[in-house]
Amino acid sequence: MKEKIEMHSLLLMHYSITLTNGTEIESSFDDEPVEVGMGTGVLTEGMELALYGLHTGDRQTLTLTPEQGFGLRDEDNIHMVPVSDFPDDLKPESGLVFEFETPGGEDILGTVLAVKSDSAEVDFNHPLAGQPLVFTVEILDINNAHAKIGDQ
Repeated sequence: MKEKIEMHSLLLMHYSITLTNGTEIESSFDDEPVEVGMGTGVLTEGMELALYGLHTGDRQTLTLTPEQGFGLRDEDNIHMVPVSDFPDDLKPESGLVFEFETPGGEDILGTVLAVKSDSAEVDFNHPLAGQPLVFTVEILDINNAHAKIGDQ
């Protein structure tokens, strides 16, 4: 019997994410397949839901709503950041995507929307937030050996 994707499956797969207009965001189809553990946070919850029940050899293409992808845009995620918070060798300018460190030590991407004299307006929403996405996967291998323990 062919393995099927379960809650803690380890997958070897190809995937692509494109916008609904066909613009490719990322893809592994012309490269090495990726190894992904279900439930590890690598994929969004909506992407994981699209995979449950698939078998080795299955290929699927789904259009994900913004909520299933990277969430809706949240205007509360737009903040004014002092220009002094940017490195000396990096002048903030509109369109610049920069990695910031949160007070908790996590790295988060922010896109500079506008620059005023001493501060920059930065959007900390995921760049794909609010976008429906086309998610294509091809499942090459499924390993459920580690998932079987305690899942019975």
